[in-house]
Amino acid sequence: QVQLVESGGGWVQPGGSLRLSCTASGIIFRFYGMGWYRQAPGKQRELVAGLTSDGRTNYSDSVKDRFTISRSNAKNTVYLQMNSLKPEDTAVYHCNKMRPPYFSWGQGTRVTVSS
Repeated sequence: QVQLVESGGGWVQPGGSLRLSCTASGIIFRFYGMGWYRQAPGKQRELVAGLTSDGRTNYSDSVKDRFTISRSNAKNTVYLQMNSLKPEDTAVYHCNKMRPPYFSWGQGTRVTVSS
């Protein structure tokens, strides 16, 4: 059974930084392209960063040049370094495969950016 556990969220002032982590179990992690998604209140979930199994990255325009996705296959973990955070980055962040069919979604980690 696949399990995704996200952590690292919290409250931060605008301009601050956070590093999110997502650890997967029950899969051969290195085989999968992984992404970070976020869902803000009243909005649909969106993919903000993706990292393929061979190391290619892509970012949504809203986070490009501010967020960096990385992974450690040895630790079955994908990371999201978030810099220059803005209030509009406030959301619950989840990790999952870059494309469907998705694994069961974890609980996510909440990020709040406000002064």
